[in-house]
Amino acid sequence: SGGELQRVAIIGCISRDADFYFFDEITPYLDIYQRVRVAKGIKDILKDKAVVVVEHDLAILDMLADYVHLIYGEPGGYGVVTMPRSTSRGINEYLSGFLHAENVRIRDKPIEFSAHPPREALKNREISAEYDRFDKRYGESGFVLDAKPGSIDKGEVLGIVGRNAIGKSTFVKVLAGETEPTTGKISADITVSYKPQYIKGELDMTVKEFIYSLKLGESDIVEVLEPLGIPELESKNIKELSGGELQDVAIAASLCHDASLYMLDEPSAHLDVEQKVRLIKTIRRYAERRGVSMLIVDHDIYLIDLLSDRLMVFDGVPGVRGEIKGCFGMREGMNIFLKDLGVSFRRDENTLRPRINKIGSAKDREQKEKGKYYYL
Repeated sequence: SGGELQRVAIIGCISRDADFYFFDEITPYLDIYQRVRVAKGIKDILKDKAVVVVEHDLAILDMLADYVHLIYGEPGGYGVVTMPRSTSRGINEYLSGFLHAENVRIRDKPIEFSAHPPREALKNREISAEYDRFDKRYGESGFVLDAKPGSIDKGEVLGIVGRNAIGKSTFVKVLAGETEPTTGKISADITVSYKPQYIKGELDMTVKEFIYSLKLGESDIVEVLEPLGIPELESKNIKELSGGELQDVAIAASLCHDASLYMLDEPSAHLDVEQKVRLIKTIRRYAERRGVSMLIVDHDIYLIDLLSDRLMVFDGVPGVRGEIKGCFGMREGMNIFLKDLGVSFRRDENTLRPRINKIGSAKDREQKEKGKYYYL
């Protein structure tokens, strides 16, 4: 899986005998448990070495880094690297959009977090898509996914969480028709638009040529392309896009298809904090205005929290078997998921951004005893 490949690459880097180690985005495709383990491993194993990490998961960066440099500027134009500052101060200044030491405003508006209560599930339920119980087996002794029957509501954003390699992407691929279930069946009435986990930027054409080769509706430009910043990329060749730019284009292409169910597999991979905020707003607005259903598989806890009406929780043994525990309200689902991982979050006193509690700390023990792993 993507998470397994990511961990192998990280181990390959750590195992080399060097004076300086550079990690460019350690979290894509890793679940929360793996992110914490990788960050702790880098910090412990390379404690006497010089290490630089480029990372967009602020909770992991907060846990891992001693100091941070902020980089600001004009995408594709120029970049400015600040002097180092403490991690907490640096992250908070980045979110505020104002760098005090440089007396520079890098953003018109701050990126604000809120300690909101969990979103309530839709009250007036109207089922958009249903599926019977099915399983997917890979070979006689390979991985097995057991999916209980379920449904997705019209206008609902359903978040999917779970460890890596326990069938989340397989479940999405079966619903999308990308692969057939071994037993069981999927409703033939579902029209699906699917953004896969892995995106290949191999097309030799500009973003504009690619986007306008799709059947765009009148509202797609205003509701999808402009909010995701696609017009700014139109002159670029698909092959030249960065990971985050390619992700934005793939998400836009998926949303511009006419469907009743949209499935996005790890849409936050390679996106920076500002792109994630933009993505959250676009998806929520899209689902509510068009009354379509959304299925979001992601490991960014805060993104899942802000997007989802309900949570589908996966369990199992990585690489061996996977099962769906069920669909839950956000509070219950998040507690089930994080309890299984043994991870709890707290909020920063100044910005309310999520911060990972050190495992075994007083705060970690207190929250776990109360069963409050995320929502306080």
